[in-house]
This record gives sequence, structure tokens and C-alpha cells, in this order.
Amino acid sequence: QVQLVESGGGLVQAGGSLRLSCAASGTISTINRMGWYRQVPGKQRELVASSIRDGINDYADSAKGRFTISRDNAKKMVYLQMNSLKPEDTGVYYCNAHIGFPWSGDAFFAYWGQGTQVTVSS
Repeated sequence: QVQLVESGGGLVQAGGSLRLSCAASGTISTINRMGWYRQVPGKQRELVASSIRDGINDYADSAKGRFTISRDNAKKMVYLQMNSLKPEDTGVYYCNAHIGFPWSGDAFFAYWGQGTQVTVSS
């Protein structure tokens, strides 16, 4: 069984920082794309940041210049450093990973964590 477990969320005042972590576990052969998504009640889950592959990242416009995604492939982890937080950053943050298995060849499958709440107060 594959699990993605997020941590690091919490309550913070505007202008503060948080560092989210996501750990993947299970019988994993390869992790391809990894990313962070945010969901707010009444809205679609949206991309915040993604690691397309090691060293190549993409960000939502709202995150550019403030958030940094990084990964440690050996540890099967991905991180999101969130600085200069704003109230509009509030939401549940979900870790996403495209995972390959010993049996899947070159195929990858998308998995999601359970989410971690980030609340930014004004």
C-alpha cells in the first residue's frame, strides 16, 4: 500500500512562514512528478507548486516569489517552503505524487495525501 503523509500545517499570522513536508512510503520503484495542491470549500483543488522532475519546478502565479518546492528522492519526500503568507493562502494542502512500481514498468500512477490544514490569519 502506498501512503503519502503530509505534515507542517498549522495556524500562522500573515507574513509568517510554514514548511510543509510529504513523505511517501510503500513498495515504490520510482517517483516522477510531485506537487502541492490547495483546496478551499466551494472551489476546485488547484495547483500551488509542482516538481516536474528534480530541479524543474512550476508554481501558481499566487505562489511565485513566496513559495519554494523541493524534493529529496532518496528519502521519498517533497517539501513546500511557504514564506510571506497571506490570508488567501488558507486552505487544505494536499501532496500529490506520480509513482512507479516494480511491476508497472514505465507507467506512473497518481496518489494523494490526506491533506494538512493551513490557516493564515490577518
